[in-house]
Amino acid sequence: MGLLTQAHFHLILAFKDSMKNEYLEIGEIVRPQGVRGEVKLRQESQDESRYARLETVWLKQGDSYLPRRVRKGRASGGFAYLSLEGVDDRDAAEALRGVRVYVDRAHALKLPEGEHFICDLIGLTAVTDAGREIGVLRDVITGSPSCDTYVFDTPRGEMMMPALRRVIRSVDVDAGVMVLDGEALGEVAFWQDGETETV
Repeated sequence: MGLLTQAHFHLILAFKDSMKNEYLEIGEIVRPQGVRGEVKLRQESQDESRYARLETVWLKQGDSYLPRRVRKGRASGGFAYLSLEGVDDRDAAEALRGVRVYVDRAHALKLPEGEHFICDLIGLTAVTDAGREIGVLRDVITGSPSCDTYVFDTPRGEMMMPALRRVIRSVDVDAGVMVLDGEALGEVAFWQDGETETV
């Protein structure tokens, strides 16, 4: 998955299954850590302190989300480490390699008004303030120190734009619509064909 700063959107959880999914991804288990069953996760939350506060996580296995109590959690350097109930040795931890780890929405981080999780943005239809339909948000590229990048599927092909407040006029997750400033979008959008266009 995000936090809207004064300059740009900063989205904190990455999750791309479906809008308003009950579960939000916080990491993927990459390997055992040590011999006592601790697992190492590639963390998806930029709030490292949240891993130490986890009480229950859900492990996605097939189409099911299975709850697992957390005995202890910590995070450092882009990775999180969890000790899970029932995972007591390296073999049990190894069996979880590649499993994605979630929290339920009720226990997700609380976002300030006007901020959204990435999973709630994916699939929104973008239109300009003049009513012109642009396309559907397919991906959000995070990690840039300046701002995230939105990737849209459009009839013309892929379009990318920085997630700047001056471009994004409003977001209505329930309606499935993101309204963009057409003039500002024309200044910052990058199209797959490399051409620019006033929108």
